Amino acid sequence: MISFEEKLGKFDFNHWHYHIPVPDAIAEKMMDETHRRVLIWIKDSGPYHMALMKAKECWYVLVNQDLRKKLDLNEEKPFSVKIERDQSEFGHEVPDEFQVLLDQDEAGNEYFRALTPGKQRSLIFIVTTVKNSESRMRKSLAIIHHLKLAKGKLDFKQLNEWFKHYNNL
Repeated sequence: MISFEEKLGKFDFNHWHYHIPVPDAIAEKMMDETHRRVLIWIKDSGPYHMALMKAKECWYVLVNQDLRKKLDLNEEKPFSVKIERDQSEFGHEVPDEFQVLLDQDEAGNEYFRALTPGKQRSLIFIVTTVKNSESRMRKSLAIIHHLKLAKGKLDFKQLNEWFKHYNNL
């Protein structure tokens, strides 16, 4: 794990404004040709699963509005950052409810693993954002059900309909 102090950065050229610049020497230690996923602790809060990205002037990780508000981050005051390489299989912690279904449903697991890493992370994130265990299980069931019916073709509009269906059970 590597620690450093940094201020919040802001790009003026797109809608992904706020970020934490990561010094080149640190970024290079965290990745290789195929791996840019990292764990970040900000002000000793975390870890947050993030991806190192490159702009012309620096490496960085994006910081969303919720995290900026939660940790009171701004462009004036430096804060502590800790970073380490993310060794997790999917670049995000898998909720127990979702993992149980992947372990028990061979077809669902195969369809899930055939998705791109970004789509896998998106689905895991959808389940992770739910606080209630029962609701996480319903989301997980809807995802596996959708993947099996659609034979692995992810359609978020259709998936949202399955979320509604499973929420009404």
